[in-house]
Amino acid sequence: MKEQELIKSIQSVIGTNYLGDDCAYLKDIGIVVTQDSLSEGVHFKKEWYTPYELGYKSVAVNISDVLASGAKPVYVTIALSLPDDIDISYIKNFYEGAQNALYGAKIVGGDITGSSSGIVISITAIGSTKDRKISSRKNAKPGYVVVVKGNHGSSAAGLNELLCGRNNAELIIAHKKPELEEEFSKYIAQNSSSEYAMMDTSDGLADALFKIAEASNVKIKIDYEKIPHLNCVSQNYVLFGGEDYKLVASVPKELALQSGGTIIGEVFDYDGVRLDISGREYNSYSELNTFDHFKNGSI
Repeated sequence: MKEQELIKSIQSVIGTNYLGDDCAYLKDIGIVVTQDSLSEGVHFKKEWYTPYELGYKSVAVNISDVLASGAKPVYVTIALSLPDDIDISYIKNFYEGAQNALYGAKIVGGDITGSSSGIVISITAIGSTKDRKISSRKNAKPGYVVVVKGNHGSSAAGLNELLCGRNNAELIIAHKKPELEEEFSKYIAQNSSSEYAMMDTSDGLADALFKIAEASNVKIKIDYEKIPHLNCVSQNYVLFGGEDYKLVASVPKELALQSGGTIIGEVFDYDGVRLDISGREYNSYSELNTFDHFKNGSI
């Protein structure tokens, strides 16, 4: 079963409107909350990561969700399930990596248990919404532009380097130690005078674009040639590679021009096509070559 099918099934049971965006926005108490889990053998191979790198990435993927909401990262909790062969030195180095991925947040608690099936990491991140306008993928509007920050496709290309035993250091670092777009998120959230949509590209750029278009009931038209990416990265990775943790937003043009990002497209009224990438039309989510954590993971 795909991740989106599972989310819809869960939503049908618990009946909440909080599911769907990168974070749950708890407006009454002024915070956003997100949680992610990483499992050894599904999301990472231990031999590919130093404990420092694993700690860094585990926290970064959660902080990325907070930044995608427009909130300020403030608190993190870490739960670890560990097999017997993990020693104190490994855990210390893991937390040193985690400390360097906080983007201003603080680690305030968590849990440690045993595991009979490898390392399992579960992290919760909390962001403050004070003085910031919070995003939702349903807020893209006709007349807005689409703006991105950071190179796309590098992480997936880096994963391929690891799988194939190659050693392009720039790509591998992009996969193992993603740099997050904190300043871009802050600028959009603090300077937007109207509703806006923003997501991270954890499941790929095309995935985020389609989800925004569908949730907002609009059409998004993209010029592929304007998408920032390294020359050595293929189009398939640029559009569909997961785990870049860059940001894509749909905002008024004036805001985009001042954001430091790159405008790659526009938003139009829905005409039966959700996403148009340089003339290639996508009308349903199933047509995308999307990243699926239940099939792709990180290995």
